This record gives sequence, structure tokens and C-alpha cells, in this order.
Amino acid sequence: MAESFPRSLCIQLINPNTSIGMTEVMAATARQVAAPGTEILAVCPEEGAPSIEGHFDEAIAAIGVLQQVKAGREAGVDGHIIACFGDPGLFAAREIARAPVVGIAEAAMHMATLVATRFSVVTTLPRTLVIARHLLHQYGFERHCAALHAIDLPVLSLDDGSGIAQQKVRDQCIKAKQHDGSGAIVLGCGGMADLAQELTLELGIPVIDGVSAAVRLIESLHALRLTTSKFGDLDYPISKPLSGRFKGLNN
Repeated sequence: MAESFPRSLCIQLINPNTSIGMTEVMAATARQVAAPGTEILAVCPEEGAPSIEGHFDEAIAAIGVLQQVKAGREAGVDGHIIACFGDPGLFAAREIARAPVVGIAEAAMHMATLVATRFSVVTTLPRTLVIARHLLHQYGFERHCAALHAIDLPVLSLDDGSGIAQQKVRDQCIKAKQHDGSGAIVLGCGGMADLAQELTLELGIPVIDGVSAAVRLIESLHALRLTTSKFGDLDYPISKPLSGRFKGLNN
């Protein structure tokens, strides 16, 4: 008889921004949906951007993601989640990781196509809609996406305690259901993670949070004994001397 795979696992949840409050919100959501025995190790970088709202922020965040992935690899985690809807540093992270690395945008989009033929995306600032469109094209989901909507508030407004951003997310989700003809809605920010279940019940259609989706995908990959391929472009980076602050990223 083949040796059974361990039932328990540890998933590293990486918030690429430096907001501890947002990290805790996402960690709570991840733990709520995780299978019994799954440990969620939630981390964020000590330096970088407090929120990620453009290409510049993503470039900075990618370094912190790689640092955290390497630390998680050395700690022996069974999977890594990049908990920012831009999926910053995703493919670079897969190069340095042994375990699966899942971005929350890719995870949520995949899940949406399994439960609906068309989905809409609700995100934060209008400028990030372009990034979402790039990801839809990169992942091959542009034909599945009916529309993208922005609440026109910054990411950190989801963590300010006022509830205004959450109400605007709700309003945009209702608009998406009524006008887009979409069977599902993808929440386009990790800071919206705690809203998905309530909105699903209220709207009567799947409202998908990428953090939850990523947790379940990593658990599935673990159960199937599938990990990141090291053949081809996702092989470990070519060994070369890195200088300055990047020395710590050497394999």
C-alpha cells in the first residue's frame, strides 16, 4: 500500500503590503475556510508599501514576497499564498519555491469559471482596473469576465473602521449582478476577504474571495501530491552572485 500523505499542512499567507491589520483580516478568513489541521502562517514584510495600488507598488512588493517565500520554504511550509489581487511576484516566487504558490487573483478567477460562465470583478481604485485586465489576459480569462468595477476608494479604507468601503463594495456587487449578466462576482482586493460569505447569501450568487479560494486550492494540490514544476521556466533561478540587499535571496 502506498504511504499516505500527511493530513495536516502549513500554508504561508503572504500579505505583500505592510498593513498588519489587513494581514489579520485575511488570516482570519483563511483560518475560517481551512480544513481541520491546516495551519495558516500569516506574514507581511517589515518594509515596503502600506498598500499596493499600482505598478510601482507591485514592483516594491515583489521583493518582499520573494523574501517571505524563501523564509517559508526554509521553514518547511506546504504552500504559499500571495494575498494581493495584483499577484505581485507570482512567477518569480514559483521559481524559488518548492511548494505550490497561488496568487489570490488567479485563484478567484479560476474558481469563478467553475461555478459560472461569466463573472464580474469589484476592486478598489479605478487605476487598478488596468492591472486586473492585464491579469485576465495573462491567465486566459478575459472572455469569461463581463465587467470590472471600482469602488473608487483606496485599499486602506477597507481597514479604517468606518464601514464606508464595505458598503461601496456591496453597492458595486449589486450593480454587477443587475447589469452585467454575471453568474459570479470576484472580489478584487485581499482586504475584502471577510465580505464574501455575507454577500453570497445576500445576492444569491457566488461572491468569491481569492484568499479563501487560494487556501482550498493549495489544500487540493497537497492532497493530490502536486507541487511546483521544476522543469522549464519555473526551475530554480540560475545561480549567480547577488549583491547588496538581494544577497539573502540566493538559493
